[in-house]
Formats: sequence, structure tokens, C-alpha cells
Amino acid sequence: MTDALHTELLTLAREAARRAGELLRDGRPADLAVAATKSSPIDVVTEMDIAAEKLITDLISEHRPDDGFLGEEGASTEGTSGVRWVIDPLDGTVNYLYGLPTWSVSIAAEQDGETVVGVVAAPMRGETYHSVRGEGAWATGPWDGERRLTCRPTTPLDQALVSTGFNYVTEVRTHQAEVARKLIPLLRDIRRGGSAAIDLCDLAAGRLDGYFERGLNAWDMAAGDLIAREAGALTGGRPGQRPSGDLAVAATPGVFEPLQQLLEDFGAWHD
Repeated sequence: MTDALHTELLTLAREAARRAGELLRDGRPADLAVAATKSSPIDVVTEMDIAAEKLITDLISEHRPDDGFLGEEGASTEGTSGVRWVIDPLDGTVNYLYGLPTWSVSIAAEQDGETVVGVVAAPMRGETYHSVRGEGAWATGPWDGERRLTCRPTTPLDQALVSTGFNYVTEVRTHQAEVARKLIPLLRDIRRGGSAAIDLCDLAAGRLDGYFERGLNAWDMAAGDLIAREAGALTGGRPGQRPSGDLAVAATPGVFEPLQQLLEDFGAWHD
């Protein structure tokens, strides 16, 4: 793996995220409607999710035709280059559908199964977060130049602000609500933003102390997980495991282990 390849992948990811973000921000129709549903009738896809993913995959394929893809809205090809793009063209679809600003475009590049580049664009904030493995996490926004991201200093768990998300399957979200009920008295507070990618970037930017969620897919967390880690956060799943659909946990170093253990004790990873 070369620095030149890293640079190429990052440049391409940033351009694809920028174009997709502009399409979603400026092209949102006034009569936006649900195009399909996924895990349940409230887990929706809009026509804009589909259009944004096509824009991203077309742009990347034009420059790197041998790469593979894994996208939320159906892009799935193996590729022959050893590079695979993991794409969530619109993370926070329900927010977008309702006109809420917390949604993002998330693009990660993997090489030989390891994430090496991550970009998350949050167009309604005017912010884009990016990282190359081993080179730190950075953001551009309504300030001059690029800003290096660093997660917050260690704080006691009872002073930690932690974000989470809820699944669209009724039985799962009911269980998640019970876990949150048990956690709230032990934390400063809990937030629920609606975009896993933005939550992970907010952790990287020092706006949160921790984040956890059950039921995420690879495209939800690939870019944000790298950005959080490169900003100094720890990430994982159940104790000793990597983040997965069972459980994803990310937090500052002092909060990560006690939060992870509480989630294990509360059975956050199963019904």
C-alpha cells in the first residue's frame, strides 16, 4: 500500500462525497416520497438515496474500474484490485425525508479487508470529515483550512454524554429502549441524532464522549469508525470483538471500557 494510493483514494472519496452531498442538498424534491422499505415499513429508502449511490459508484468506477463496491442501496461487486468501497449514500434517510438536517454521505475505502480511507460529508452543517489510516482525522467546515480532530479528554462515566440509535424493527427497538433506560441514570445524558456516521464524527470532534448502537451494517460505520479511531477514540463491539451488527461501541479511552462493560451486563447485543 503506498501513500500515492492513499492520496488517490482520499481525493476520489472526498469528491464523490461532495458531489453526492450537493445532489442531496440541492436536488431534494419538495414532494419527496418513500421509494421502498427495508427491514420494516418505517425503514425507508427514497429516490434520492438511490440517485446518490449511483452518482458515487459511477464516479468511482470511471476512475477505478477494477474496484469493488458494497453499498446500502444495492451496489455489490467483487472487483479485482483489492480495493472495495463501502458506501452509505444517505445515512439518516428518515431525517432527510422529514427535512431534519442530521444526515450524511459516508464513503470508506478498504484494501485487503482493512479500512484505509474514510470520508463523511454532512452538507447541512457545511462540514466534511476525513481520515487516512495512520494519518489522523481532519475536518473542513465554516472555518479556515483543515482542522485536526481530537476526541475529548477522559471524563468519569457519570459525566459522559453518549449517543445511540434505535433499530426499525419493533422488537429490537423496544429492547434498545430498555437498555437506554438502565444507562441514563449512570451517564450525563443520552442523545439520539439519527446518523451513525455523524455520531462517530462528533465523537472524533469532541462533541460526544461515547456512542453505541445495535444493528448497524458495514456501510453505516466503516468511514466513521476509522475517523473516530484516528482522532484517539477506541472502538469495538462486545468485549474482545470488533464492531459488528451485534453491537458497535465507540468512546474516549476512559469511557470506552466501562461503557462497553455496562452494555454487556445489560445485554445490549440481544433481545
